[in-house]
Amino acid sequence: MTDSFPRQQARTHRFSLGVPRSFQISPDGSRIAFLRSKGGSDPMTCLWVLDLPGQADATEPAHAGLERLVADPAAIVATWAGSGALDEPDEEKARRERSREHAAGVVAFATDADATMAAFTLAGRVYTVGLTPGAPGPTPAGARFPAIDPRPDPSGSCVSYVCDGALRLADLRSGEDTELIGPDGADCITFGLAEFVAAEEMGRSRGYWWAPDGSALLVARVDDSRVNRWHIADPANPDRRPAEVGYPSAGTPNALVSLLLVRLDGTSVAVRWDAVTYSYLVTADWGAGGPLIVVQSRDQRRMQLLAIDQVTGATTVLREDCDEHWLDIVPGVPARTASGKIVWTADSDGARRLLVATAAELADGCAAPVTPAALQVRGVAAVDGDTVLFSCSEGEPTEVNVWAYGPGGLARLAGGAASAASGVHGAVRAGGTTVLTSQSIAGPGVTVQVLRDQPAAAGDAAQEGQVVSAAIASLAERPALPALRVELLRAGRREIRTALILPSWHEPGSAKLPVLLDPYAGPHSQRVLASADAFLTAQWFADQGFAVIVPDGRGTPGRGPGWERAIAGDLAGPVLDDQVDALAATAEHCASKHGASQHGAGQHGAGQADLDLTRVAIRGWSFGGYLAALAVLRRPDVFHAAIAGAPVTDWRLYDTHYTERYLGDPAANGAAYDQSSLLADAHKLSRPLMIIHGLADDNVVVAHTLRLSSALLAAGRPHCVLPLSGVTHMASQEEVAENLLLLQVDFLRRSLGVAPPPQAKQNNAV
Repeated sequence: MTDSFPRQQARTHRFSLGVPRSFQISPDGSRIAFLRSKGGSDPMTCLWVLDLPGQADATEPAHAGLERLVADPAAIVATWAGSGALDEPDEEKARRERSREHAAGVVAFATDADATMAAFTLAGRVYTVGLTPGAPGPTPAGARFPAIDPRPDPSGSCVSYVCDGALRLADLRSGEDTELIGPDGADCITFGLAEFVAAEEMGRSRGYWWAPDGSALLVARVDDSRVNRWHIADPANPDRRPAEVGYPSAGTPNALVSLLLVRLDGTSVAVRWDAVTYSYLVTADWGAGGPLIVVQSRDQRRMQLLAIDQVTGATTVLREDCDEHWLDIVPGVPARTASGKIVWTADSDGARRLLVATAAELADGCAAPVTPAALQVRGVAAVDGDTVLFSCSEGEPTEVNVWAYGPGGLARLAGGAASAASGVHGAVRAGGTTVLTSQSIAGPGVTVQVLRDQPAAAGDAAQEGQVVSAAIASLAERPALPALRVELLRAGRREIRTALILPSWHEPGSAKLPVLLDPYAGPHSQRVLASADAFLTAQWFADQGFAVIVPDGRGTPGRGPGWERAIAGDLAGPVLDDQVDALAATAEHCASKHGASQHGAGQHGAGQADLDLTRVAIRGWSFGGYLAALAVLRRPDVFHAAIAGAPVTDWRLYDTHYTERYLGDPAANGAAYDQSSLLADAHKLSRPLMIIHGLADDNVVVAHTLRLSSALLAAGRPHCVLPLSGVTHMASQEEVAENLLLLQVDFLRRSLGVAPPPQAKQNNAV
C-alpha cells in the first residue's frame, strides 16, 4: 500500500532528505563540497563533491561535471569493530537540537582554506577525507572521544575539536593529540562551544575561529555556573536519572562568555571589551584584515562591532548601533572584502540596508548604504573578493531574491530566469562560482544551479555575467498530494501576507468549508513564502475538508524593522489581532470572488461562499502553539477549537535572549509578562483545546503545558493534554510525527462537528 501523506512526510523528514545543502566552494571556484543523502527516504547524510568543467582554454579532466561520493557513513560504520550503531554523544545531540537537525550521518563538515580536505564527526569520532580527485577516503583523525565540531586549520595539517569542554588539536602528520586549552576539571566551564542562548537564539553554533595563517585561534570561554539548573525527567522510564540542563530563563543569570586568543605555542591573551555592558557575544569573523567580533547589551538595544588587537587583546569600536526597542542579529555580518572594506547592515528609511565601507567610515558614522530603501536586506550570503552576495526582498516579503554588490555596482544575481522568477532563492559564492538554490510557488522541490563567471570577450562587455555551468540534483521524494491550491493574499488594511489553501477537489463557491488557521506568526519565522514547500502540510489538512489560512502578521520577518518591532512589549495583542483581521479579510475575499457577502452567501442565488466562520479552528507549534491557545482563550467568539503544540504559556519560563528582547526584564516590566501570559486567562476557556508537548523538550519545557493544564483544571475547564514520551521540541520520530497529524484531524472534526468529506482518501484520513 502506498504511504499516506502523513507517513511519507514523517519518513522523508518533511521532504528534506535527498535535498543538497551546506555548500562549500573552493577558493578557485572549481570544486563544490555538499551534503545530501542517497535518496528521499534515506536519513543517512553523505558528503559529496562536484568538480566543475575547466575554462574553455583548459584541458577538461574526465571527472568534470560529475558528482563524487567522498564520505558514506554506512561504509564507514561497516568498518567498525563491535556495534555499528551511530549513537551520538549527548553534547552532539544537544547541538543538533539547537540547529533543528533531523538527519543522521555527516550533518556538518568544515574544510581547510583551499577546500582540499574536510573534517567531520560520526558518533563522536573525528574523520578527515580528501576532496580532490584521487585523494584518500575517510580516515580517523586520531582524536579523542567524544569529539564535537572538528575544524581543520587553514593548511589542512591538523584538526581542532572540542572534547570534555576542552579545545584540542589532532596533528594529522605526527598523530599527536594535545589540549590547547581546557577547563581544568571545572564542570561549568567549556572552551570552544556556544552557550545555550547563542545556539538557540543568536544563530551562533560555534565557539572558536582559526586565524587565516593557522598560528592561533579565537576561543570562547563559557562559564555557566550562575545559570539556573533545570531537570528534565523521562516519566516513562523512572529508572533513568533526569537530565540536568543549564537554562537561563527570563530575568535570571546568563552564562559568562569571554574570549581568548590562543596561540599554538600554548600562550594566550584575553580579549578585552566592556563585557558588563555588552554581555552577549553575538558572532566573530577572522579574515585577512584581522579578527572582528560583535557584542550586544543584555537589553539588546545597543550593539558594537569591535576589532581585536592580535598582540594585546584590546578592542577598538568600529561601529555602534542603538535602537529604542532592539537590534536584530543579521546573518553573515561582519565580513571583509578583498580590498579591506567591512560589510555591515544598518536600519534606515524603514529598511534594513547594506553597508560596505572602510573601518574609518564606519567609525565616523559616515558610511552610506549601498542598497536603496526598496530592498529589505535579510542577510549576507557570501563575500567573494570585492563582490558581496546578499539575500533581500524587493517590496514583496513573500519573495526572497539574491543580489550582488561589487565594483560594478548593485545588481540582481546574474543567471537569467532562475534568479528573476518569483520564489525563494538563496546562494553561496567563491572563486567566481555561485551555487543558486530556488523554490517556487508553482510546485514543490528545490532546484540547484551552479553559475560561473563569464568574462567578456575583448570589446564585448555585453557578454559579462554568469552562465549555468552545472546542476546539483535533488533526490527528494515528490509529495503524495493530488495538487496544491495555494493563493497568496494581502489581507486587510495592514495587507497582512496570507496564504489561502483550499482542498484540491473543492469547487470555489460550491460549499462552505470549515476553517483552519495554521500560523506560526511569531518573530524569526516566516510561513507565507512564494514556495510550494511551505504549504505541503497545509494542503493535506485542506484535503481533509478544511479551508486553511496562514497569516504572517506583525512581528514576522521580511517587511522591515518597523513591522517586526510592532510587537515590542506585547507578544499577544498585535499578533492575535492580525490573525482575526486576516481571517475576516480572507473570508471577504472569497465572498467577493463569487458575488456574495459572507453573511448572506446562501440567500443571493450566487452559490455559497467558501469559508464557514461558524466553524473556525486554529493549530500551531511553539510560538504558533502559544498563539493557538491564546486565540481560544481571548477570542472564543472567533475561534471554536484549538490545537496548541509545545506552547509557551508563561514567558517567565522562556529564555533570556528571546524573551527579554520583546518584553524586557520581568523584574522591571512585569506587566508586559502578565499581559502576554496564558495562565491568568485559563478560567476563560469555553472551547475545545488540545495541548501537545514532548516531555524531553529542553527549549519550551513541558512545565509550560503542565502549568496551563493545572490552571485550567483549577478553573474547572475541560481540555485534552497529549504528552509525548521521549520527544523533544522537534517531534522527529517517524511514528510520532505521522500519528500527530492524524490525531489532530480527528480532534478538529469532533470539535467542529465536521464529517470526513467523501473526496478525502481513506489512507490520508483518520
